[in-house]
Amino acid sequence: MTNTHSVLLVEDDASLADWIAEFLAEHDFSVVHVERGDQVLPVFNDGHFDIVLLDVMLPGMNGIEACRQLRQQSDIPVLIMSARGDEYDEVMGLEAGANDYIIKPVRPRALLARINALLSASRRQNDTSQLDLLTFGALELNRHCERVRWCGEEIELSSGLFEFLWFLATHSGQIVSRETVFQNLRGFEYDGIDRRFDVMLSNLRRAFGDDPQHPQKLKTVWGKGYLFVPDAWAAPSYEQSV
Repeated sequence: MTNTHSVLLVEDDASLADWIAEFLAEHDFSVVHVERGDQVLPVFNDGHFDIVLLDVMLPGMNGIEACRQLRQQSDIPVLIMSARGDEYDEVMGLEAGANDYIIKPVRPRALLARINALLSASRRQNDTSQLDLLTFGALELNRHCERVRWCGEEIELSSGLFEFLWFLATHSGQIVSRETVFQNLRGFEYDGIDRRFDVMLSNLRRAFGDDPQHPQKLKTVWGKGYLFVPDAWAAPSYEQSV
């Protein structure tokens, strides 16, 4: 017997939504369709879903804000779909907590591959036996509730940023390649072009006051990947002038 995954499809283009729902049904997905961004939370809370496909330009509430509100109460995989291909929209979606971003017109096999990759990554995350708490100097990461404390202060991070930071922290002191990051956090191969994790690393540096010109905590190693420096997280000391 085939296990059916449930999809919440948020799309105001009725013909596109019908096509996606029909295509996914052929691949053993059940689909619930809504047309407005302000319907996302009520419908989500009334059902059980495995993934959300979310358009950006929606009546009632845009998809970025709907994703942000959804992420406040759930870590369900979210795939943003947008006709706009500029980097700003992509970064906004990822910072709001989306797990991935696909540009319209949607190609059926690419859509199915992205969905399956996100579901696989979600299963791996749920099955992992890693500890829920990591501490490096003045940095505390709580994976269970996605809480970050730095020098005693709570730092607000999107779910996507926390996921990236946690992954780097669990590989502290090791250079992690972009290929490894994409495989583990997105479930597909790095294409050599996508810079989303470079942008996310810059956002993490800004959140922790890590000098982007001379970073000490979160480094990019040219031609190799990313490095979380475990001994660079001591609370900053301030010398008093006499």
